[in-house]
Formats: sequence, C-alpha cells, structure tokens
Amino acid sequence: MSKAFIKETDESPDEEEGQSISPLAPGVKNYITPVGYQRLKDELDQLWKVERPVLVQTITWAASNGDRSENGDYIYGKKRLREIDRRIRFLSKRLENAAVVDPMQRESCDQVFFGATVTVCREDGVDYIYSIVGVDEADAGRGLISWVSPLARALLKARVDDVVMLHIPDGVEELVVVEVTYQAIRFGD
Repeated sequence: MSKAFIKETDESPDEEEGQSISPLAPGVKNYITPVGYQRLKDELDQLWKVERPVLVQTITWAASNGDRSENGDYIYGKKRLREIDRRIRFLSKRLENAAVVDPMQRESCDQVFFGATVTVCREDGVDYIYSIVGVDEADAGRGLISWVSPLARALLKARVDDVVMLHIPDGVEELVVVEVTYQAIRFGD
C-alpha cells in the first residue's frame, strides 16, 4: 500500500481532540485562581513565542537536507510540532473559558465556595487542610483539590461546624468543617 493512504501520526483520535478528557462539561466555565490563570498563560506564551518558532526553524533546516523519510530531525520535529500545537489549542480553550476568582477578594465568610481553604476533621480525628482550586491547578498531594472533585463537591456550601458526607468506595465518611478561610493559596512552586 502506498504511503499516501497511511496516516502518519501516532496519536489516537481521542488524543487529537483534546489534551486529555476534561472533567468540565462543554461550555462550563473553567473556574481558576489568578495564579493558576497566569501559569497557563505563561505556558501558552512560552510554547507560542519561544518553543514553536525555534522548532519550525529546525524543521525547515531538516527538510532542506533532502530525504525526509529517514531524517530523524525532521520526523521528530514534525511530531513535536503536532504536540506543541495540540497543547496550544488546549491552553487557548482553557483560557478562553476561564473565570478567574481571587480568594483574597472574598469578604469574611464561614461558608465554603471556590477558593476557600478548608480545615476538616476526618473520622480518624486528624485535621486536614484543603484548598478548592481549578481543575488545572489541582494537586491532591498538596491539599489542592479541584472544585469538581467529590471532596470539594461535598464541602461546597458547607459552613463551620457542619458535618458533610463524603461518598468513598468503602461507603460514606463523615467530615466536620472546622475552619473556612479565604487567603492566598500556596502552590509550592
């Protein structure tokens, strides 16, 4: 079979559609903190203004060297260019749908909303601190939970001293809301 009829990409159709399967439904606002928004914007600028132009230059040089079928610089460059372009499209869509919410702007409030830093007492008697952030900022190991996660959904709209039920694979866990604050969220760069 001729190469003219073969698609040259390694990616599956699902990978081409988006960077990953988004936990956000189409058209839903992408709530994000100012720091998270700036991170995405910086990454987009880096890819668009720095990495992509250098890569295009390399591909052009590699293409001028002749036979492209066995030219590693050309083949790798084209593959990397597709990856960068896919990431640029993903970031552009994320930023376009972004709704920036600054937790520092919220008045004193004892109810849990996006951007809240919440201290909860779990059934084991230990206090845990979670900050509710955007889906692109989540890092559960650092206590940064996405506002669409089951834990955040259970906590949203709860107040200090409320008991919320978190559905887990083993059943239901009761959490007591100990404290709710709105402060600058530390991302630990």
